[in-house]
Amino acid sequence: MIGTLRNDIRAVFDRDPAAHSTLEVLLAYPGLHALWGYRISHWFWTHRMLLIGRLISHLVRNLTGIEIHPGAKIGEGFFIDHGMGVVIGETAEIGNNVTLYHGVTLGGVSLEKGKRHPTLEDGVVVGAGAKILGNITIGEGSRIGANAVVVKSVPHDSVVVGVPGQVVVRSKPRELAPDLHHDRLPDTIGASITYILERLEKVESNLHVHRDEKVNIFKDEPELERIFAPHSPDQGLWRGEDFMI
Repeated sequence: MIGTLRNDIRAVFDRDPAAHSTLEVLLAYPGLHALWGYRISHWFWTHRMLLIGRLISHLVRNLTGIEIHPGAKIGEGFFIDHGMGVVIGETAEIGNNVTLYHGVTLGGVSLEKGKRHPTLEDGVVVGAGAKILGNITIGEGSRIGANAVVVKSVPHDSVVVGVPGQVVVRSKPRELAPDLHHDRLPDTIGASITYILERLEKVESNLHVHRDEKVNIFKDEPELERIFAPHSPDQGLWRGEDFMI
């Protein structure tokens, strides 16, 4: 038990450069408080004292803003950064060295009593606001982008972005350390649109189609054409008069 608590503290220092001292971590890290509260409530839950386990879980939720059902299974080295709004359901299973950020939900989509929450394998990182729903598995070493909604299982060493989550399998295996680079998120939809537009331009060029011969849906509305006509991005930047955002 002492070893598990030490691993919990070590996980904070390993993954949060803002942690300065052990005393600070002990007193001012709600993610750690929620995890330790879970470990206590889980003990009561597994010893069939269900009401006590739920009451402890409820108290910890009120103190930290993090709701972890005492029936969930959580491995070692688990870290919740910031933590507010995290929800972990009853049949969720979390491996070792997993990291969650604030606003994450590991939720169920079924009224059945069996396994209905996600399984996160070792080394998974889940960005702020992401929702992982249902009895699915997130493979080892994968990273879920902020605000992604994941409803299908994800293979190991993948990155997931968007709604619904689009899976991008890494070309190279991740490093041993958790992948905390939330700035490295592929734009799967934007890249697909760019590819289609570039191919369209090449086809038109090969067919020697001049601009005045193209089908122009905006021919009676030149102002709309100037604003909304399809075009490729310039050095990664989409340009237009007004994208209404």
